[in-house]
Parts: sequence; structure tokens; C-alpha cells
Amino acid sequence: MARRCAIVSVLSGRSIISPHETGLCEMTNRPKRQRELHLGLMFWAGGTHPAGWRMPSSKADAAFDIEFLQYVTQLAEKAKFDFLFLGDRLATDPGLQATNPAQMSRLEPFISGASLAAATSHIGIVVTANPTYYDPFTVARLFASLDHLSKGRASWNIVTGADSIAAANFSRDSHWETDKRYDWADEFVDVVKGLWDSFEDDAFVRDPVRGTYVDPTKVHKLNHKGQNFAVEGPLNVARPVQGHPVILHAGTSERSRELGARDADVIFAGQGTIGAAKAYYADMKARAVKYGRDELDFSILPGLTPIVAPTTEEAVVIYDSLNGFLVLDKEDNNAQEVRFGGLGRNALRNLTRVSSILGVDVRGSDHEAAVPRHVAEQASPEGQALIAEATRRTRRTLEGETPLLFKDLIYTTISSGAVVVGNPGEVADFIELWFREKAADGFNIFPPYVPESVEAFVDLVVPELQKRGFYRADYSGYTFRDHLGLARPENRFAAKDAATSSKVA
Repeated sequence: MARRCAIVSVLSGRSIISPHETGLCEMTNRPKRQRELHLGLMFWAGGTHPAGWRMPSSKADAAFDIEFLQYVTQLAEKAKFDFLFLGDRLATDPGLQATNPAQMSRLEPFISGASLAAATSHIGIVVTANPTYYDPFTVARLFASLDHLSKGRASWNIVTGADSIAAANFSRDSHWETDKRYDWADEFVDVVKGLWDSFEDDAFVRDPVRGTYVDPTKVHKLNHKGQNFAVEGPLNVARPVQGHPVILHAGTSERSRELGARDADVIFAGQGTIGAAKAYYADMKARAVKYGRDELDFSILPGLTPIVAPTTEEAVVIYDSLNGFLVLDKEDNNAQEVRFGGLGRNALRNLTRVSSILGVDVRGSDHEAAVPRHVAEQASPEGQALIAEATRRTRRTLEGETPLLFKDLIYTTISSGAVVVGNPGEVADFIELWFREKAADGFNIFPPYVPESVEAFVDLVVPELQKRGFYRADYSGYTFRDHLGLARPENRFAAKDAATSSKVA
């Protein structure tokens, strides 16, 4: 049975009941919605394509223009997106301008997130915070504060950090190996969740007549003493509006999959083909069972780069224009990848890389030349898949009227995740197929350049998805948990007290 309850408002300093906040309590016991499509926006102000910032319609200094950031967030909210995703890195290197310029320099995500929340009313705000280099009390406080300021729209993207050079920025001799990072993160998450429960929902009495501000029996110390942390508590922020802000996690390692299956409400995946995505999806949903969860308890959202225009031909022109701004690597570099300051891996953009995939040596070929049929005939299965993917994106074929070019193969090798190029119906077909085949519960949309590609997706693809009846026409609630159809977690201390009282009775 749904119940009315007061939610503490940090902004007003008092307990209040409103239709908005009553709904937060009611959703604790409401039945879950059926599986539905979810969309997020990966917000790199310069675009997720390495050359996106060079497009004529892009804004080169967008990362530091808060009005621009708010405008793009409002676009996503107009389209009823579940969330806006703010990534983060704790180190940088000028070399990133060649591979990930949008990640080289940007605003701190909690500050950005608060500013974006102030300019919107419904969309979830995902902020990245790395347990390896944060403190659990600080993270609990930051997210609880953001959840109150946004009225229940905060989300924590948990990353353990692949950028080894970050260690030197935090007075450490070296970056921890994977198992240590995940041992640390596992305990870290449990501590943060416990701190969020420090205050029961009705702990604040605020009775001026009796002079009672808080019920001390409903304020709890955590008293955590574990392998890595000793945290007493309580947290000095009222329980978040969502109870616990939504937790998002990404990763494919064994430890990462276990953390996601146990703790995540949203899992950000990176598979680029429907076959790989279906295998990952099935694995993660199966893993969650041992933690007492079912498939509707969390959503799996692969990254998707959509390049959409009113016609297929126009979309292909945009795809070619973006790639035309890329600077390709010299062929005398025999490495398969490049790393700048340890900041992630990026495939080299040359025919040496293409040759390694094809299993056929095509080095020295003219980038503007057509790919001969014999190359495809001699190619490995991986190479044939590369040729097929390049054809799918460009609509250019071997020996066709518009032949597939060697440079098309180079461009296809450098993108990560799924890419779809086409008109609104073709992009919607791609999204619908992955959703219905259980390769995804939706997508984290990667706009290749901003704001035009976001505007195109909002104006062209979203209405098509809505017309097909499997994407929302409006938000069904106010909080990020509402969008995901997730119940508000029970307070661990309140549950323990209730269980104790029941035994006594």
C-alpha cells in the first residue's frame, strides 16, 4: 500500500509534503513497470568523435561555457532522456588533442552537474567519481547534496581508473593493480550506501513548539571498520531524496562485471556488434541472480554513435565530413595502438592497423583507391567483418558504382562501440532491433559533434521511436529512479529496527 511521508528538503531546511515528494515515497511499494527503452546522453562538449570539435557548427570552447552545457542538457530533457552523463579523468596530456580532445580539459563534474540540475527539472545527472582517488565520506556527502539540490536526480558513475598517470597527481608512487582497485571499490560502495542511510526519512522533527529538531533515535552511526576503511559517521547530510542515488558502472573485466551485477542500477557497455552485446547482456543478467536481483533491477545501455539526417545520403555525407577532419598516422609506425600519458588506448589510424585486421598486407595502397575484391576474398573473418561494417556505414561496396575505399576501412577501425549512419527510420530500426533482441535496454548516446548531432537525434529519431510505441512520450515521475522504474531502497537502519521490534513483539 502506498504511503505518504515527508521528505527532508535541504533547500528549505524543513520537512515538507508535496505531490512531487509524496511520489518519492509512494514509489517504494509500487509495482515495477514493464521493460522499456532508456536513453542517456554522453556529454563531451566537443563531441565524442575525435574531430567533432572541428565541424563548422561546433563550438570549440564549449567545455567551459555553462550556458551551452545547459542548452544541450535541456535538449536531452526535451527528448525525455533518462540522464545526462558527465565523465571525468584525473589526469591529462596535450597528446589527447589527437585522439580524445573533449577529454583533455573540462570542468569538474560535480560543479557542472549542480549547474545543469539547476537548469532542468527531470533529467538524471550522472557524475563520475573514482573510488581509487576519492574518500567514501566525501563521495557520500557530494552525491547526497547533489541529490537534494536536483530533487532526486543524482547518479554516481563508478570507475576504478585505467589512467595510471593519475597516481602521481594524488601523492602515490604507482597506480594500483586491478584486484586491489576492486577490493577497495567493493568496500567503498558499501560504506557510501551505509552513510546515505545515516538519517532515517522521518528523523527530522523540526517542532518549534517542543524545541525538538531531530529524533536522535533515528540518526545512526555507521561504525564501519573494514579492510580498507574505518568510518564512524553519521553523514552530515539528510538521506538523499532517492534514498540512494542511482549507481552506474562500466567495464568488462571479471571484477567489473561482478561489481555491476551486485551494485549497479545502470550498466554502461561498450560492445560494437549485436552478437557481442547479446552475449554480454545475457551474462550480466544471469550474474545478477546470485545477488537476488532480476533483469528489471538494472538496465544495460551500450554506447551508440548515431549520425542521422533526413536522408541516408545526407547522413553519409556527415559521416565522411567528420572523418575527413581526422589526421591519419604515418605508415612507418608499426605499433597497433597509441597511448598518451597512459590515458587509455587508441587504435592507430593507418593501413598498418587495417592490414593486421584484414590479414592481408595493404600497406602502401592509396587511401583514395577502391578496395579490390581479392583483398576481401583473402581477408580473415575479422577482416571480412571490417569490410562489411565499412559498407554498412558508407553504403559503398566492392566494385560498385560508389566503391569502398581504403580510407573507409581506416575510419571504421578507429571508432569504439556501435555506430549507425542513416535516416531517422534506419537509426530507429537499429535501436529497436538491439532492444527487442535483448542486446540492450537502451543506449548511452554518443553525439559525434555538438550541438547539431544532438538536435538531429532529438528532432528526427526520438519522434520515430515514440511513434513506434516503445519510447516514452513523457516522464512518468520526477526522479532518476522513477525513470528507471526502480523502487526507493529501504534504509538499512530502519529495516534493522523494524526487524528487532517485530521479534520483541
